[in-house]
Amino acid sequence: MNLQELFTDFISLIFPDICFSCQKVLKKGESKICTHCRANLPFTNIHKQNPKENLVTQKFYGKIPIEYGLAFLQFAKGGKVQNLLHQIKYNQQPELAEMLGLWYASELKEQGFQDKFDYIVPVPLHPNKLKIRGYNQSDYFGAGLSKLLEKELANELLQRNTNTSTQTKKSRLERWKNVSKIFEATNPDKIRKKSILLVDDVITTGSTLEACAQALLEAEAASISVASIAIA
Repeated sequence: MNLQELFTDFISLIFPDICFSCQKVLKKGESKICTHCRANLPFTNIHKQNPKENLVTQKFYGKIPIEYGLAFLQFAKGGKVQNLLHQIKYNQQPELAEMLGLWYASELKEQGFQDKFDYIVPVPLHPNKLKIRGYNQSDYFGAGLSKLLEKELANELLQRNTNTSTQTKKSRLERWKNVSKIFEATNPDKIRKKSILLVDDVITTGSTLEACAQALLEAEAASISVASIAIA
C-alpha cells in the first residue's frame, strides 16, 4: 500500500463517509448509498409495467398528453427517499442525483427505453435560484440518464422566466398558478417533431412538469414523456 492509500484510509477513519439513506458508515467499495439501502429502496418498477398508464401518467390525465411516465422511487414523508432528496437539494450532493440517474438508466435501457427519446430536458431553475444553490439537481439526474441512454442532455431548450415561491406547502391549484406560463422554449426549431423526456427530482401534483410540457408542445414537440427520481 502506497503513502497516498495510507493517507486516504487514515482520513476515512477520522471522517468516514456515511450512507445518505440510513446514515450508517459506508463500507469500502460503497459510494453514497450502502448496499443494504440500495437493495431495499422503494422502487416503483413503473418501467416494467405499463409506462403509458400508471401512477405518473395519471397525474396528467385531462391536462397534457404524456407518452411515457416514469419514476424511479416512491416518496414517503420521513422515509429514505426523502432523506436522499434532502441531501441532493439542500446539502450540496448533486452527484447523488447523477448516480440515481445512472442506476435508473441502466434499468430503462434493459426495457428498451434508449430508443424512445431524442432529447433529455431537465426542468430549469430560475437563474437567481441557480446562483444561490449553485446547481440544478434535475441537470444531474438528467446527466445520469443521458450517459447510459446515450441521448443528448439538452438543458438549454427550456428557460424559466419567473422566480416562483416554493411549492412545498401549496395546494394543487396554488401550485399550478405558481408555475403557469413561466417556462419558455428557447429553440423551437430544435424541439419541433422531437420526442422529449422531461426530468425532475420529484413529482407531487405534476404542476411544474405540466407547465414545462405545455411550453414544449407549443414549440411543436412530437411527444412529451416525464421521468423523476421519485413520485409522491
